[in-house]
Amino acid sequence: MKNYRAKIYKHYSSNGSKNLIPIAIDGFKSRGPFFQDIIDNHFPKDKRIKILEVGCGYGAFGYLIQKNEYKSYLGVDGSQEQVEGAKRLGVSNIILMNLVDSLKSTKNDSLDLLIAIDVIEHFSKEELSDLIDEFYRVLKKGGKIITHQPNGSSPFGGSIRYGDFTHELAFTENSISQIFLSSGFVDVSSFEDKPITHGFKSYIRLFLWIFLVKPLYKSLLIIESGGVDKNIVLTKNFVTIVRK
Repeated sequence: MKNYRAKIYKHYSSNGSKNLIPIAIDGFKSRGPFFQDIIDNHFPKDKRIKILEVGCGYGAFGYLIQKNEYKSYLGVDGSQEQVEGAKRLGVSNIILMNLVDSLKSTKNDSLDLLIAIDVIEHFSKEELSDLIDEFYRVLKKGGKIITHQPNGSSPFGGSIRYGDFTHELAFTENSISQIFLSSGFVDVSSFEDKPITHGFKSYIRLFLWIFLVKPLYKSLLIIESGGVDKNIVLTKNFVTIVRK
């Protein structure tokens, strides 16, 4: 029986309702504020750190990382279509390679920062447990992992969890802590993927999220369960920072 992943990943960018790869660098702008916020708030300041991004796609984050003058970045992706798209867009240091193979070929304790944006949800529980063990092996002590994934706690998280046939999992702050801490990591913190302010419309979106949408979500949870953690993450996706 043919592996469904191989079948879909072969033309991953063009199989959906629209092609994921932009025709020019300007197409990176929509995710630029999100990526820049991660760089500003969670990247080490030392521009010489060694960075590996697994499942880098067509290089939108890698482009901005290198634009921020980080000197040692490598992005790997198993989709030839995505890697060719990155090359066409002029993004450097992106290679075609299965991400598991890329980790296995990486030396112990050799990375300062490992990035997995919209990646870990594509694995089964058993596969992900093994993958996170590899994350631990290749990361230096004190190093950091940055992930972004579907939120099982969000009222609309299902649109992300089931929006891609290759998604196997969704997570909550608790479940993602379980899997990383069980592999030996010492600290796991999760944050909302809330609107990032970069203009008038984004300010309005953030205002509505803080003062209308999120309180409404919490109210529904209180009605259903009688209470709610005041720090619960309710955005459709969330960011997690893991330290070794």
